[in-house]
Amino acid sequence: MQVSTRSISLRTLILASSIAVFPVSSFAQSPAVPEISKEIPKGPISGTTLPKAYVRDMARIAYLWGWPMVNMHNRQMVFSKVPENGLGDGILPVGPIGRVTMLTDYIKPEERGVATPNQDVVYGFGIFALEKEPIVFQVPDFGDRFWVYQLGNQRTDTIGGMGKLYGSKPGFYMIVGPEWKGDVPSGISGVFRSPTNLAYIIPRAFLDDTKEDRAAIQPLISQIMTYPLSEFDGKMKTKDWSKIPVLADPAGGKAGAGGETQWVKPELFFEELPLILKEVPPQPGEEALYAWFGSLLEAASKNPEVAATLKETAIETEKELMKQIHSYSYAGVPVGNDWVAPMNGAEFGTDYFSRAAAAKANIFVNPRRESAYFGQEYDSQKKRLNGEHAYTVTFPKGQLPPVDGFWSLTLYDAEHFFAPNEINRFSLGTKNKDLVYGEDGSLTIYVQHGKPAGDKAANWLPAPKGDFELFIRAYSPKAEIMDNSWSPPPVLKAK
Repeated sequence: MQVSTRSISLRTLILASSIAVFPVSSFAQSPAVPEISKEIPKGPISGTTLPKAYVRDMARIAYLWGWPMVNMHNRQMVFSKVPENGLGDGILPVGPIGRVTMLTDYIKPEERGVATPNQDVVYGFGIFALEKEPIVFQVPDFGDRFWVYQLGNQRTDTIGGMGKLYGSKPGFYMIVGPEWKGDVPSGISGVFRSPTNLAYIIPRAFLDDTKEDRAAIQPLISQIMTYPLSEFDGKMKTKDWSKIPVLADPAGGKAGAGGETQWVKPELFFEELPLILKEVPPQPGEEALYAWFGSLLEAASKNPEVAATLKETAIETEKELMKQIHSYSYAGVPVGNDWVAPMNGAEFGTDYFSRAAAAKANIFVNPRRESAYFGQEYDSQKKRLNGEHAYTVTFPKGQLPPVDGFWSLTLYDAEHFFAPNEINRFSLGTKNKDLVYGEDGSLTIYVQHGKPAGDKAANWLPAPKGDFELFIRAYSPKAEIMDNSWSPPPVLKAK
C-alpha cells in the first residue's frame, strides 16, 4: 500500500501542533534529580565468615596503622605508675602523669627508652591525660638560647609550635583535650587543643659542650614545669632538677644494651587495639577504616581461630615489616648522596607508613620546620657503614647545614643508640667550640674506630667496630633545606 505525501505532511502537522500546545508547567512537575548522599556508607556486615588470608592481610594493615598509637598508650600506662619526678635507672626523665621531668645535662649514652636521642640539648619529657584536667606549662625567658617545646598527641602529630623560631614569649600556656569547654584563666598566654586526650611535651634547650654553659642553663631549666590547671596561681614555679631521686626504670628496660624498650608487644597488640579505637578519634575520612578494623576485632571476639590468626600475624609483622622499617632508609625520601630525610615529621596525616617508620626508628621527631633530619647508612660506594673502615664527611666552605638554630652530626650503632667510645663523644656540631677547619675554610669530620693523629682528633667522631649510622640534625632550618636545594655531602671511605 502506498501512502501519499499529503498524508505524511498532515500527520506531521498534527504531531507538531500537539507538541506546541503541551503545557510548559508539566515539565516543572517532573521528578527532581536526587542529591548524592554524604552519609558514611554502611560498614562490614556482622557475622560474615572471614577467610584466613583476608584476616591475615587486614591484620597487617591494622598493625602498621595502630603501632604508633599503641606505643604511646603503653608509655602512658607505664608513666601512670611513676610516683614522683625522677630518673629511671638514673638516666631517663620520668614522672607522674601531667608532670614534666627535666634533665640537667645531655642525656646519658646508656639511655634505651627512645631511639635516636641527641646530645645537643637538655631534654625533658612529660605525658598527659587531658580527660582529667587541662595542663599548664611554663616557659622561662631563654634570652638568645635556642629552645623548642615539642607538643604532640597520641598519633605522634604536632598540636602546635612553641619555641625561639616561633617568637614564643615567656609565660604560662595551657594544653586542653578535645572535649574541654572551660574558661581560660587570666595569665594564660596561649592555649593548645589536642585532638586526643593523651598528649605529651618534650622541652629541648640547646647546650654548648662547655662547663660555663652547663652552669648558665640551670636557672632556666628549673622553671620548666607542668602541672594541672587547678594548681595554676599565676606564679612561676621552680624545681631543682639536679636533686630528683633515682628510680627503677618503670618500663623494665635494660640500660646500656640492646635496642629500644619494647613498648609494643605484638602478642598483645590486638588485645590493646580496641582501646586505641576508643581513645583516638578518627580523622576526617577514617570512619570507614575504624569500622573495618572493628569488624575484624568483633570477629576475633567470637571466633578463636580469627583471634589466633591476628596474634600470629602481629608477631610475624613485627619480625618482618617493623624490623625492616627500623632502618633510616625508610624514614623519609632520598635527598642526595644517599641521605634520607623525612618531609612530614609530626604532621603525618594519613601517611600511615611514614608515621610507623618514624615511630619505629625515631618516634619523637619534630616537625621539619623545627628540625630537619638526614639519616645515612651507606658510603658513597653504597657500602654499609662499618667500623672496619675509616670515613670522612667534608662540608665545603659555606656549606655547613644552613640553620638559624644549631646543627650536629651524630653517630649511632645499628640499634640507633650511642656507641660507647674512649672519649665519650657521640656527635659534633654547633656545640663544639674547638673544631679545626681546613685552610680553604672547609670542615672535615673523621668517622672511624681508631683515634686519628694530630689536629684530626678534634674532629674525630668515634665509630664502633660493627655497623653504624650517621644522622644530621638541623634545628630551625633555613630555606635552602626546606626547599631541598641543600643536601649533606657524601660519606667517603678513606683510601
